[in-house]
Amino acid sequence: MKKLISILLVSIMILTSCGSKDSQQAKEKKDSETFTVGMEAMYAPYNWTQTDDKNGAVPIADTKEFANGYDVQIAKKIADSLGKKLVIQKMEWSGLIPALQAGYIDAIIGGMSPTDKRREEIDFSDLYWKSDLIVVVKKDSKYKDAKSINDFAGAKLTGQLNTFHYDVLDQMPGIDKQDPIGDFSQERVALKSGIIDGYVAELPEGLSITKAVDDFTYVSFEEGKGFDVSDSDIGIAVGLKKDNTELKDKINEFLKTLTQEDRQKLMEEALSVQPISEAN
Repeated sequence: MKKLISILLVSIMILTSCGSKDSQQAKEKKDSETFTVGMEAMYAPYNWTQTDDKNGAVPIADTKEFANGYDVQIAKKIADSLGKKLVIQKMEWSGLIPALQAGYIDAIIGGMSPTDKRREEIDFSDLYWKSDLIVVVKKDSKYKDAKSINDFAGAKLTGQLNTFHYDVLDQMPGIDKQDPIGDFSQERVALKSGIIDGYVAELPEGLSITKAVDDFTYVSFEEGKGFDVSDSDIGIAVGLKKDNTELKDKINEFLKTLTQEDRQKLMEEALSVQPISEAN
């Protein structure tokens, strides 16, 4: 009897081991067939959330929602070039880098600039978009006709938390620097309610929000009168796990095939189809 029990236990252990191995192999196969990308999905026109798959939107994993925008279309093209299925994971901005480092996602394609500070934690591809910094204000603001970053003395200004948009406020003399705000939707609410006089953003955000909100405008600056920033600040790249050189090289090879006209067209399309509610 004891011998029979021992045989049964060994058999169960073997079956369990095989099952575990099969499960692991299935997971590895699935991982090898997908390209999982993290983003906020609330930073139009780069990325936003919608309720259907119109205009080429992609399902957001583990939800009934869909993601679309410039970043999503870039991610689709990269996934196609890799021969993989695109999977979008929606998460807070502050969680993107930790998720990448933990291997929960393969890449960050979410309007992220490859700053020196971020390069200490993760790696980046070549740039897939480059923009200019602007200041979003109300149309009736006394700062709406500003020509230089020196023309905002006394203005209550802010930028998004954990971004260089907030850091460059230190270049604006005499402003009333406010605490950073979590995301663009919160910044828009703060501006609309009069809590702030404006916020620093990139040009696509200015184009996006002024298209959606009639009483908003933005201030842009001529060369030499704006912010002192590098290409790594105003550019946007794919965030990758350190030492993942194989994936980085493949993505960079694809980006070389994407012309400036291609990139501009994708941005114009994103601006034309973004949900109005996403900009409010």
